[in-house]
Amino acid sequence: MTDVLRRGRASLAFGFLVQGVAFALLVTRIPAIQDRYGVSDALLPAFLAAVPILAGMGSVSTERLVKRVPPSRLLRWSQPVVLLALLGVGAGERMVELAVALAAFGLAVGMLDASMNMLGVSLQRSYGRSIMLSFHAAYSLGGIVGASLAWAGAHWDLALWVSYLPVVAVLLPAVLVGSRWYVDDRGPAAAGEQKEGEGQVLVFRWLWPLCLVMTVAYIGDSTVSNWSAKYLQDVLGSSEQLATVPYNVYMVTTLLGRAIGDFGVRRFGAVAVVRGGALVAAGGFAVVAGAPGAWVGMLGFTLLGLGLCVLVPQTFAAAGRLFPGASDAAVARLNVFNYVGFLIGSPLVGALGDLWSYRGAMLVPMVLVLVTLVYARSFAPQPDRYGGGHERPRTADVGRGSNGL
Repeated sequence: MTDVLRRGRASLAFGFLVQGVAFALLVTRIPAIQDRYGVSDALLPAFLAAVPILAGMGSVSTERLVKRVPPSRLLRWSQPVVLLALLGVGAGERMVELAVALAAFGLAVGMLDASMNMLGVSLQRSYGRSIMLSFHAAYSLGGIVGASLAWAGAHWDLALWVSYLPVVAVLLPAVLVGSRWYVDDRGPAAAGEQKEGEGQVLVFRWLWPLCLVMTVAYIGDSTVSNWSAKYLQDVLGSSEQLATVPYNVYMVTTLLGRAIGDFGVRRFGAVAVVRGGALVAAGGFAVVAGAPGAWVGMLGFTLLGLGLCVLVPQTFAAAGRLFPGASDAAVARLNVFNYVGFLIGSPLVGALGDLWSYRGAMLVPMVLVLVTLVYARSFAPQPDRYGGGHERPRTADVGRGSNGL
């Protein structure tokens, strides 16, 4: 069983890495995609918003599908669709072809993200110790690789399909082979917890605090990804070349934080790690907002990477602990708020920056991330306690009332 779990963990980590590569290759080449298809600046936000909206639909569909199909099978077949849709984005010529490719990408990404984290939660419970951050570290590494490949394609002025084809040709067969070792079943360490929650029904009001933390985390993440370059150049007066550095620094520190984060959870507990991450992230936003120059601003973005990186993996893990008998449904529902945060973050900062100031706009995600401190106890490992000292609902009571979903 140990060998099975080790192979399952390695294959799932590779799946996270591949997803990081694919997503980075898409989002970092948006200007090239816009030029290829002649998408106007007015129409571009609609295309960009459609992807997370469809991804949310894919995640909700996964919640229903896993009642009949194992998450490993959904992941096995959604990942190739994501890669082929990415290639379709690069190879198309007409607007309708772009719309179809992005629609397929969005739906498949939602299914992939949900099933991938379902397997991660399941494996962590089988291991009996924190390993969730290591999977998201692999995703961050994939993002760095994908962004680097995108930079090379842009540097050499390669057509999109020329940039995407070799990546898809290598990764597609690799994920199909690696998917043979995905593990659905929970091991002995999770058997008691699963039995306790048998027949459990998801109650959204008990999941809501984690949904809020997930939303806040992605508001912070989308703020960095969409506004760091503009902020450094327009507000802090950096050069255009230097303005590209903060996001790369953010990605690297996110990788480093997640690489060591599981050790922190094992040593200090999930609650302490989440509280520490929220405080560091809030401090990062404060430094960015008050930075007198570009180098201090980059210090702030460095702190943001170290702080925000722990929130999302631990939120998924906490959902699995809260609903041991319905962890797949909890993860799928929670995953929707990944895309909610992404949709809110960039427009929120942009609107506040135009109406007020970009320095002031950075204080808003700072305040929002501090909300995590209020709900930090939601991440406690005790199965009989839930944030704020309230008892977790008994299994027999979970489906009662109008909040049972």
